[in-house]
Amino acid sequence: MPFVSIRISGSATRDQKAGIVADVTRSLVDRLGKNPAAVQIVIEEVSTENYGAGGQLIADRDAPVAAPREDAHAVPPR
Repeated sequence: MPFVSIRISGSATRDQKAGIVADVTRSLVDRLGKNPAAVQIVIEEVSTENYGAGGQLIADRDAPVAAPREDAHAVPPR
């Protein structure tokens, strides 16, 4: 019995997850001749706040960059 574990960062809709399950099951049936009733698939959604790469959280890496604020007390250039 094939058991497939899939981890994705962030989240997916129910329809997207249903499509993944259907696609992976079909692939195991077509490529390995497995019985579709025996294929088990678990999709784990990992919060981007609980996942890091390259030394930083994915949530921080993907966060929009705020535009620098103007200093109201700065002397304008001449």
